[in-house]
Amino acid sequence: MYQRHFGLTKQPFSLTPDTGLFVNLPSHEQCFELMAHVLASGEGFLKVIGDVGTGKTILCRKLLRFLDAQASSNHRFHTVYIPNPMLSPVGLYRAVGQELGLDASEKRNDDALLQHINERVLSLATENKSVVIVVDESQSLPPATLEALRLISNLETEERKLVQIILFGQTELDDLLNQDRFRQLKQRISFGHYLTPLDAKETRQYIQFRLQQCGYNGHELFSDAAIKKLHKVAQGIPRMINVLAHKSMMAAYAEQKKFVEIAHVMLAADVKEQRKVSTAPILAGTAFIVLLAALVWRLV
Repeated sequence: MYQRHFGLTKQPFSLTPDTGLFVNLPSHEQCFELMAHVLASGEGFLKVIGDVGTGKTILCRKLLRFLDAQASSNHRFHTVYIPNPMLSPVGLYRAVGQELGLDASEKRNDDALLQHINERVLSLATENKSVVIVVDESQSLPPATLEALRLISNLETEERKLVQIILFGQTELDDLLNQDRFRQLKQRISFGHYLTPLDAKETRQYIQFRLQQCGYNGHELFSDAAIKKLHKVAQGIPRMINVLAHKSMMAAYAEQKKFVEIAHVMLAADVKEQRKVSTAPILAGTAFIVLLAALVWRLV
């Protein structure tokens, strides 16, 4: 909608996890380097924990692209991606088996499916391939399915593990793993990384990088005051930064402004936030609606 107005080639603050817009901020870069190190050393289990919107999904996608590139260059890894962990143990075994190239239509019980997976993993090991299982939203794993995942991780030789697992999850994953029945699984997790919200400086870097990657090459689009306000409202959460930055740019576009000011961020913020900075929250919230209505009318 506003891409041409600001000289952009694509949407800079989309909520879709575009790895081309991955920002190498310290916490995210450290996490990615840790994952690459763990996989290269064959050390097995890793968990990546972060609150909602802190960037787990884009890190997961970046990891999958990295593994695909590794597979293409040296055929070392065979990746199994589980995007929906709300599976029964049998459902997990079938999903893993299908990703390993097994016939998912065959009716087998838990033990038979696990044995079939083990045979396939051993076969890949003879080709010097390590299986990497990546589970997204793993805080949603049912307890029985988490135990089934542990059984898959048991497969190893005297020299190395044949299956490595990376769990991406919200903070509730720690609560799940801290249960006494999962103490064996928790002991297997050799490394963990906790994603943290961005500080004000990182928020500026995040916004500027995404704008540059989408073709913007002018003066700083967001004023200092706008970035400070945006960081405060979003509390450093990348997903909320995306939402507010997008709405702020829409507000600036509706006024045909070439730069985003603090007033545009305030209009983009929730009405509850408006109460903290304005004596007329209803009018402030209405102003954003009026601006958007004017924008729609202009485009008709």
